[in-house]
Amino acid sequence: MARIVGGLATSHIPAIGGAIAKGLQKEPYWKPFFDGFDPAREWLARERPDAVVVFYNDHGLNFFLDKMPTFAVGAAPEYRNDDEGWGIPTLPPFKGIPELSWAVIDHLVAKDFDIVTCQEMLVDHAFTVPLKLFWPDDDAPPAVPVCINTVQFPLPSAKRCWAMGKAVGEAIAAWDEDMKVVTIGSGGLSHQLEGQRAGFINKPFDLEFLRSMVDDPEWATQFSILELVEKTGTQGVELLNWLAARAASPGRMRRVCQNYHIPISNTAAATLVLEAA
Repeated sequence: MARIVGGLATSHIPAIGGAIAKGLQKEPYWKPFFDGFDPAREWLARERPDAVVVFYNDHGLNFFLDKMPTFAVGAAPEYRNDDEGWGIPTLPPFKGIPELSWAVIDHLVAKDFDIVTCQEMLVDHAFTVPLKLFWPDDDAPPAVPVCINTVQFPLPSAKRCWAMGKAVGEAIAAWDEDMKVVTIGSGGLSHQLEGQRAGFINKPFDLEFLRSMVDDPEWATQFSILELVEKTGTQGVELLNWLAARAASPGRMRRVCQNYHIPISNTAAATLVLEAA
């Protein structure tokens, strides 16, 4: 049987992709952020996962405001990146694992989740940046993209995202393949890019959320979407991706490493690696 051996999470700011492309990882501005990935990569080198499920939000490359699904799952043999206008390089296609994708899709539908199934799918920086951060040598395992709307209201509740992530974990556990899987939650933490609160960061909330990922993973589900926007900023609700990734492994998990750095491009940038306890 397939099993989830760990959960990863990181910020996905486009400027990170630009820093990687320009080789700026050791520059004083970037070094505190990139240094947080050394223990994460060491852990991945030991575990050698066979597949990765990426919970992320699309920023208009594959879905735009006129057609924004609440949940979408990729079921393609490969996922192509394209120019998003941020000035970051377009990356080669990422390998998919359609058999696992369909197992996830079938289980989600059986659990009454109305999802969009994508047999072709463009993936933006929210998908590509985490894979490049955790696997800088472009040797990431085959991926299943799970896209959550954190962009345009109405947004799914934290409770709904937890339930969806839990169902994805059930599908992986029931998949009849002897494989090791990791999940990735992509985005955040607290930040707001527009309006009167542009530049907003809520460090106390971020640190409490990071703590909860280990000790009380359903903690954030007590808040409504509007409450989460108030506490984290309009873009900080990307923590829904972290929540869904954590829900895929609802049992006890140990913290392997954690890094929190502010600011990177007006964002509270964080990295977290958990392993099955």
